[in-house]
This record gives sequence, C-alpha cells and structure tokens, in this order.
Amino acid sequence: MTRTASATPTTKPPSPMRRPAYRRLMVGWLATNLGDSALYLVLAIWVRELTGSDAAGALVFLFLGLPALLAPWAGQLADRVRRRPLLIVTNLATASVILALLLVRGPEHVWLVYAVTFGYGLSAYLTASAQSGLLRDLLPDDEIGTANGIFTSIDNGMRIISPPLGAGLYVLAGPWAVVAVSVGGYLVMALMLLTVRIAESAPEPPEPGAGYWHEVSAGFRELLRDPLLRLLTIAGAVGFGLTGILNATIFPLLEHGLQEGPAALGPAQAIQGVAALAGGLVSALALRRLGERRLFAWGMTLVAIGSFAAWAIVQWPLEESWMRWAGIALVQWPIGFGVPWTIVGLSTLRMRLVPPRLQGRTSAAMNVSINVPQMVMLAGATGAMVVLDFRWLLLLAAIGITAAAAAVWLGRGEGRADGAIADAPETPAGIGRGTAGA
Repeated sequence: MTRTASATPTTKPPSPMRRPAYRRLMVGWLATNLGDSALYLVLAIWVRELTGSDAAGALVFLFLGLPALLAPWAGQLADRVRRRPLLIVTNLATASVILALLLVRGPEHVWLVYAVTFGYGLSAYLTASAQSGLLRDLLPDDEIGTANGIFTSIDNGMRIISPPLGAGLYVLAGPWAVVAVSVGGYLVMALMLLTVRIAESAPEPPEPGAGYWHEVSAGFRELLRDPLLRLLTIAGAVGFGLTGILNATIFPLLEHGLQEGPAALGPAQAIQGVAALAGGLVSALALRRLGERRLFAWGMTLVAIGSFAAWAIVQWPLEESWMRWAGIALVQWPIGFGVPWTIVGLSTLRMRLVPPRLQGRTSAAMNVSINVPQMVMLAGATGAMVVLDFRWLLLLAAIGITAAAAAVWLGRGEGRADGAIADAPETPAGIGRGTAGA
C-alpha cells in the first residue's frame, strides 16, 4: 500500500517585509528613530547641565508634548493631500529646524532648545498621521499586526542604541555631534521616500456643508464610535497620561534610586529599549493569539508593575550599586516590554476599523488622547515637585495606571474586532491597510 504526500501547501504567515516599498520605509524609519531617540534625551541632559535645574531639564519633555495640541490640524492636512510628497517636505524641514541648535552657546539660549524641541515634536505628529495612511494604502489587513510590531520594535528598540550613543557623543564631542546624527536620519528618510512608489488613495474633498471644526474633529468621533476602540482609547489616555509623572520625576528617581547624575539616563533608557525590542518582536504573535483587547490589557498591566517598582526602589533605597541597577531594571523592563503591546493592540484595532482617508485624523486624535494627558501630567508633576515629595507622585502614577489596566480587563467594551487578529476578515484585493504606529 502506497502513501501519498499531502497536497495541502505550506503557507507562510503574511509579512510586509516581502514588499520592497515597505522595506525602504523601514530603513528610513530606522534612521529617523536613531537620531530622534538620541536627540531628545541629550536635549534634556543638555538643558539640565546648562541650567543646573531638574525642572528645566524635564521641560524638554513638555515642549516635546505641546505639539499634540496641533495634532488634529496635522491629521486634517494628511487626509487632504498626497501623503508621500508631504512626508518628503516634512523630513527636509525637520532637518533644517534641528540645525538651529548649532546656535546654542549657553544658558541664555535654552529658549532656542525648547523652540527646536517644539518644532521637531510637531513634525512627529505630521509624520505619524501621513505615514499611517500611506502604509494602509500599501499593506493588506493580514499584514497590519506584523507591520505594527516591526515599527514599534524600531521605535522603542532604538533606545538600546540611541541613548548610549547620544550620551557618548555628548560627552566626547558635545551636543553638535548628536545634532549631526539626527539631521542625517531625517535626510535618509527623505531619500527613501523619493525612491518609493505607492498607489495612494485619492485625497477626498471636505464633506459638503460640513464646517471646519466638524472636519478636524472627525478623528475623535471615529475613535469613540466603536465600543471596544472607545474603551482602549480612554484607558490609553489615562494610563499613558500618568506616565507623564514618570517623565517628570526621572532625574530625582536616578539621583535617589541609583545615586547617579543625569548622564545615567542614557543607560537606564537602554535597559528599557532592550525590553521594548523584545516586546515588539513578539507582539505580532501575541496579537494573533490574544487579540487587541487582551494584548493591550497585558501591556498596561506590565507598565503598572514597573511604576510600582519605581516607587519601591526610592522608598527603600538599596546599598550596593549592582542592587540599585537591578532595581532600575525592574522598573524599566516591564515598562519597556509592556508599552509595545499596548501600542500594537491599540493601533492595529484602529487601523482595521478606520477608512483610508480618516487614517490621518484618527492617528492624530489617538496621539492627542495619549500625549496631551501625558503633557498635562508632566507639567503638573513638575510644578508639584516644588512642594511635594516626588515619591508620592510615583505612587499616584502607579495606582492610576493599575486602574486603567483593570478597566480594560473588567470593561464591557465588546466591539466589532474584539477577537484574535487571525480571525479578522481580509479586505478585497487592491485595498491595503497599514500603520506607522498609534
């Protein structure tokens, strides 16, 4: 009796890496994130050393978040014009703005550091809005989760290389070397975009009779329309908003938890970057098994664990240096691993539910819902540290983030896509979907 081989072909899991256009965009994203991650950390260290003030250093993160107030207009622009030319112009303009840092010579020029931080922060919102729609035009539904995992891994995983690179360049060659690396990254992205050809969805004119504010706010209405997307958006706003307290207290955390100076921020963030890379790399597999909701909930739970660890290591200081660094690892690792899971879960759900020419506005609205609360908390915590011990602020953040995670675990937001990603229906041929992040 003969045995015949199975005729069932072995199918490879869908992957955006088989698309040349996606690979080129990935190279550009890698280059910009390398420079961006190094630059914003060095700016905080630079201002801290120029002024001698923890609060002044933390304000760099505030000016990085302030452009969130303009994100809805950035999303509106990305939905109304061709996205590839918009991205090329934005990257070239951002490189020019960053070059203004060459004029900084002393503490009297700190305002220029803040201005440049605001400018390149604004470009990040415009880039995210335009790139979200561009990738959706490029990718089918079944490649969204993997694409999100790759981009999130790059975004967060650059913390492995960029912080020590930025801190090392800052110590050895000054801040201008870091400026050169950052400018080079944006120029590489512009070059990659010039070589990419993507059949974009046509820009849509405004709805007849709809007012300007109605158009700009369309992204927020879309996020709140689906019950599950609404639940995750609100929980993300609360949870990520409270991480603004962690940003505001980072320098006293290093001083009391590690007994180190501001330069320890680079290695500490590198620990988080290793975890973020690991979390991002397994996020697509976890998404297929867990679905968007549970992936988000597990990610937010890990962020809460890291926040409680931050409070614990300053509440009960450790004597040995290796113990203190182990404590910082217990803070940075869960946060780093958890953040990609929350972002991938939230952004994939958004991408699968939202039409192509609402991608820019929903991307902007989601970024606003995350970053504006974070900015407000950062500003409030920075001011509160004048009269309140930072340990209480850390405890408040940990409790609030735990509540956000619990809301997702216990909530009743059953939406159109509440299930494993593998169960999602495919789009018809020729209709692509993708994302560059939240």
